[in-house]
Amino acid sequence: MVNNIFTLLIIVALFNIWSHEIQKFAFSIAAFVVAIVLATREFIQCFIGFLYLISSRPFRIGDWIQVGNYFGEVHSTDWAKLTLLEVNKDDYQYTGKTLYLPNSLMVTSVIKNLNFLKRYAMHHFTIVRDDSVNPFEFIEQLNEKANLYCDDFKDVAIRYNQLIENRLEINIAGPEPHIQIATSEIGDTEILFTIFCPTEQALDIEQKLTQDFMYLWFEQKSLALVSKD
Repeated sequence: MVNNIFTLLIIVALFNIWSHEIQKFAFSIAAFVVAIVLATREFIQCFIGFLYLISSRPFRIGDWIQVGNYFGEVHSTDWAKLTLLEVNKDDYQYTGKTLYLPNSLMVTSVIKNLNFLKRYAMHHFTIVRDDSVNPFEFIEQLNEKANLYCDDFKDVAIRYNQLIENRLEINIAGPEPHIQIATSEIGDTEILFTIFCPTEQALDIEQKLTQDFMYLWFEQKSLALVSKD
């Protein structure tokens, strides 16, 4: 017991003598650890993002996704980055660019899985004209044209629409085309089109409907001028 007490007293004495040096050493170790953490922070966040992707699986290879303001098809993933083939979300075409996004963005940004856009898209576009013509005069003709252009894939569109609604457990517009008429803040006439169609046909249908609208609009304007005369 005397030996144990003597040894304990020696340890306490040495600790009191070296306490200042031990404190400096502890601060040095803490500063070194903090510096290491700060230097590798991005790598740590990327690894955490990779673990998040593995555990939650918000998308698969080949899916179309949007991460923040970046939109594209998932090409590959690893512990550090996500590789996307950039897609223009306005015309659904590949831009030819490759995006390398750090996995840290997966934790801090909203991830939108837009895989259904690879086959069918809820395509929106707007035509703006002045208020010299009343578009309600030919809105039925535009609806007939829109239904005609969508008739070839109507049955498939109905099934795909139902598939998306069942998978996402939400109701989405379609598959019938919708045309609405509104006015802008400066009083111009806006015609808003919503077409549920195959992605590769979206721009073609938009051009056809724009052509039909322009023909009907100028025709109605000519009739209005003749009636005034």
